[in-house]
Amino acid sequence: MFKRKLAVALATLLMAGTLAAQGAEWVTTGGGVRVKKIAFVSVNVYYITHQMRGTLPAKDAQAVLNADQDKRFILKMMRDVEAEKIVGAIREAYTRNGRGAAIPQGNQLFSVLTGNLAKDETISISYNAANKTTTCTYKGRSASVAGVDFMKATWSIWFGSIDQPGLTTALLSRMP
Repeated sequence: MFKRKLAVALATLLMAGTLAAQGAEWVTTGGGVRVKKIAFVSVNVYYITHQMRGTLPAKDAQAVLNADQDKRFILKMMRDVEAEKIVGAIREAYTRNGRGAAIPQGNQLFSVLTGNLAKDETISISYNAANKTTTCTYKGRSASVAGVDFMKATWSIWFGSIDQPGLTTALLSRMP
């Protein structure tokens, strides 16, 4: 009986390794807290995790940003925030990274973020390399924008010029 359980466990591990090698599983590259400074107070806004499928690029923000492979951000709200404040910060990030032309598409992508984003709610921003589409999902609603250039503009929000560089470092922290 023990040998059978051991064989099943070993087969499961081998299968998991095969799936990971084929890019079927998500690999977390890192995660961290987005902090907003208001006067003399620092406020935790959301916890963000970044994941990719397949062979990971170099442990470099620009390499991750440019990688045309399945990847995603998962944001978990740490406090209640008006959606417009998050979307406004995203618009500013597009501009800061020289990608202001992406704002209309960003408005479309983030149109699912409305009202109040409540503590513990989750936002997913994913890129599907097969169909070259970036999708934002929130509360069962989603919006998508096509194009590799738009994906790069969106990934530049966290892997480009950012007012919290330690967050970029944290998003790369689990890469080999």
